Amino acid sequence: MTSPKIAMIGAGSTVFAKNLLGDILGFPELAGADVRLFDINQERLDVTEQVAGRVAQTLGARPTVTATTDRERALDGADFVINMIQVGGYKPATVTDFEVPKRYGLRQTIADTLGVGGIMRALRTVPVLLDMSRDMERLCPDTLHLNYVNPMAMNIWGLARQTSIRTVGLCHSVQHTAGELADDLGIPVEEIDYLCAGINHMAFYLKFEHRGQDLYPRLMELAESGQVPAWNRVRYEMLRRLGYFVTESSEHFSEYVPYFIKRGREDLVERFNVPLDEYPRRCEAQIGGWEALRTKLQDPGAPLEVHRSVEYGSLIIHSMVTGQPRVVYGNVMNSPVVGAGKLIANLPDECSVEVPCLVDRQGIQPTRIGRIPPQLAALMQTNINVQALTVEALVTGNREHIYHAAMLDPHTAAELDLDQIWALVDDLLAEHGDWVPEELRGGLAAD
Repeated sequence: MTSPKIAMIGAGSTVFAKNLLGDILGFPELAGADVRLFDINQERLDVTEQVAGRVAQTLGARPTVTATTDRERALDGADFVINMIQVGGYKPATVTDFEVPKRYGLRQTIADTLGVGGIMRALRTVPVLLDMSRDMERLCPDTLHLNYVNPMAMNIWGLARQTSIRTVGLCHSVQHTAGELADDLGIPVEEIDYLCAGINHMAFYLKFEHRGQDLYPRLMELAESGQVPAWNRVRYEMLRRLGYFVTESSEHFSEYVPYFIKRGREDLVERFNVPLDEYPRRCEAQIGGWEALRTKLQDPGAPLEVHRSVEYGSLIIHSMVTGQPRVVYGNVMNSPVVGAGKLIANLPDECSVEVPCLVDRQGIQPTRIGRIPPQLAALMQTNINVQALTVEALVTGNREHIYHAAMLDPHTAAELDLDQIWALVDDLLAEHGDWVPEELRGGLAAD
């Protein structure tokens, strides 16, 4: 595989696509890659195509770059498919995920992984990913699908139940958080050794060391001192309670558990500095800055800086092309091979887990972790329950499991009663309309 064929689906996400292209084309062995850019938004696709040319020029690379709104053309014969779509976009889908729950007094921060927002995002995203996977089965059955799309765990699980395409879910929370903790401790992140495992956005550092010295006592001292970064109070509080540090940010984590956003407890939101409605603010800022960004990226006279990111995608591609072994963190099924045993022994067979994976010419090879601390497994199980029921609804078409998923969601249950949860799901499904599969929109909720 001298010049790999790489399809980038959702390439209209220009900044993210630029970073991934810089990572890929920065490797001499990948500098001549056949890159196919696909998006349904022609305007954004055109910008990314121009940016791709400038990235290649900056790096002295000579890829073949094709931009297309024809998904089959992009996928045909692809060795790697990088997925970064957002089904429904900020408007109407994300706005609906936030505004409808507010009518019931349910507040959220990010709403893309768990909770009613995560459930609805899965209902509209997994069917699109599955349809795409059917195309892959016809056009590039041996491809490796690199999924960056949330809700990560539900997407990976939903695809594993319904397609033979090899998929690994990629997130940057493990490496980003390691860097944040290194900054808190004043230690270069490249000097830190860590082992992390769990589920996406709720994985924990089982080991965090500097030159053989356990760093957890220092992190615990920082947590007990009360001098932690204001934006990270939630995670340091969970460190105090669980003894381990979680990978995903405080704004994300605060809505995966019932402890920080509770009706009638505004003191908790203030004490732990929980940024309610954070994701809509980010989206508005990104939309507001798009025109300026496009002008800057398209200006041939403006210097274009290309720096290697912390994303794993290019490393995986490079290792599979060259055979250079690496370890990355990937989201895969807990029992990736039937009968081969579980990667994390005290989590269910059928769930998506995030673990270190060896990658070389043989592809993604997940590491078996064994048992993780029981309090961590128990906390993860509260999220896995929601994931399992949402996936079951998608696979079987049984709408009732959507209510069950919302009913068992830790944060939703902390704010709403059962009648409210049922009514909220009805309203969300109605307002999402055609974004949700027809069999899940029909019928009435049980009284």
